Amino acid sequence: MKKHRLLIAILSCTLTLSTVTSCDNFLDAENISNSNEEQQFDSTADTFTALIGVYNQVIGDDGYGQRISLYFPQSGDDFKTSGDYNCNDRRGLSTYGACTSNPDLNKPFLKLYSGIERANLVIKNIPLSKVMQSGSEADKKLMNRYLGEAYTLRALFYFDLIKNWGDVPMQMVPSSDLESVYLPKTDRDVIYDKIIADLETASNLVPWRSEANSSNTRITKAAVKGLRARIALARAGYSLRREPRIMAKGSNSQTYYQIAYDECKSIITEGQHGLNGNFEATFRALHDNTEDAAHEVIFAVGAFGGNAATDSKIGYYNGMRHGDGSNWKSSGGINAIATYFYEFSKYDVRRDITVASMQINDANQAILATGAVCTDGKFRKSWTGVTGTAQQLSIDWPLLRYSDILLMFAEADNELNGSPSAEAVNAVKQVRDRAYVGNLGQAGTIPTDKTGFFNYIVHERLLEFGGEGLRKYDLIRWNLLATKIAETKQKLTDLLNGTGQYSSVPSYLYYKASPYDRTKTAQAALQAIDVYVQPGTTREDVYYTPSVASTPTGYTRVNWRVAVTADYISSPLKGYAQYFEANRKELFPIYDDIILSNYNLKQDYGY
Repeated sequence: MKKHRLLIAILSCTLTLSTVTSCDNFLDAENISNSNEEQQFDSTADTFTALIGVYNQVIGDDGYGQRISLYFPQSGDDFKTSGDYNCNDRRGLSTYGACTSNPDLNKPFLKLYSGIERANLVIKNIPLSKVMQSGSEADKKLMNRYLGEAYTLRALFYFDLIKNWGDVPMQMVPSSDLESVYLPKTDRDVIYDKIIADLETASNLVPWRSEANSSNTRITKAAVKGLRARIALARAGYSLRREPRIMAKGSNSQTYYQIAYDECKSIITEGQHGLNGNFEATFRALHDNTEDAAHEVIFAVGAFGGNAATDSKIGYYNGMRHGDGSNWKSSGGINAIATYFYEFSKYDVRRDITVASMQINDANQAILATGAVCTDGKFRKSWTGVTGTAQQLSIDWPLLRYSDILLMFAEADNELNGSPSAEAVNAVKQVRDRAYVGNLGQAGTIPTDKTGFFNYIVHERLLEFGGEGLRKYDLIRWNLLATKIAETKQKLTDLLNGTGQYSSVPSYLYYKASPYDRTKTAQAALQAIDVYVQPGTTREDVYYTPSVASTPTGYTRVNWRVAVTADYISSPLKGYAQYFEANRKELFPIYDDIILSNYNLKQDYGY
């Protein structure tokens, strides 16, 4: 028992970058010798306990349970955080106006480094353990699997740091092995190259899904390869550099496109994962911690325990809103940007799953939302069956899906060949055809020139991954964030004025509330709402037909196009991405206290 208490103390201390008093006191009171570390890794069971300590740093409020998955990725051209601007909370993050004192920047940064510290302990000690020296071949294989998982988790932690803060200190050994924990920043490309190499090692250590005997919340070979492809594309793409402070591409981009291509091709060829024929079912499975039929979700961040440390607020903070008086109270704290609904065609089955244009009132009835407060719909508390005021719902977060593998493969293929191969076109077509199931004739044609195909992928990823925390980072690596923010503001202005492509968008919608049945599909639940349909039109045309002059008898009017105001676009409190500055706000500042705790750190990027 003493041995396990010592490990917990070691793993709980985040010594990098900050001074944590409780950790200092512990180390002053008792010396943690190398022999104690060795004892923790003297069996596969004890080593697995240490590995679970690494996994636990992925989830929770300060990880993918809320802040990293739901706060940090806002805003691209799909979703934004609801509410009025405050530089010291999540709205400051969403509007690109976060202060250096914003507390939401603090704990995620420290949690990621805590995960790195834990991973470093595992990576150091597994090769030194007596199991690896004299254990059975089966135990050695298991230990190697644990080592591969630790490499992968460490790579994920560094990737999240780089995506949000750019250049950061690189620490690849436990803090106790460093001469000084006050590390300076390391160029992100150096870190990228290290973790890309580590992931190549890890892919040879972990099993494919069919060999793993575990759920999709444990890392498998496809998860390693998919993460390696994603990081390689980021390495090949643009990011905000320190000197000079501009968006610039990484060196040797073709090398990294080739890595992404090879890894995705390997996953596709192996055939262990596929596209679920039912788009919605992929997300429903996450609500009860099961796997979808096609194993489309390659890696999910598991949530459990009903607490802020190991569970998630997915489906409570974000997702379709349920009124405070309903059976399923949830806040709906992420809103679809009003133009996002119209990026989908009316034949695309993803629209009514991704964008929840309905909500549940206090009487457990389904009603229409206004055009300004539609929410992300892939996560819905009522899909869990959890009732009451509970905020931790144990909904898993889909970190990597097979559709991403197909689209990354196609993107890399196009970059390498100067135009898409037939394989690349087919990969995109698989994703597109699933979206238009039942209406394949409306799916359109996929371009086959390089620029046209790239632009098609840019838009297809917007539609496929809305609300999954990828869009802002995709736009950054393509150097399109500033462009898309400007385009979206112009589109919002056109929507406000009812001009251009929005000339037929109704000012109002009219509906009668209907009893909500949580077992219905997202589309069926929406269709169950009695919406007024003008003579000579169909239900599908409602969102594309100018509204009648007065409210029909028996119906309730809800603002649709007119919910978008000038304030929604550009006011200091409510405006979309109103504090964005190109070549500065692509990255967050580091929290003040972290800077003060390490004399080798400074803000950079104009903060």
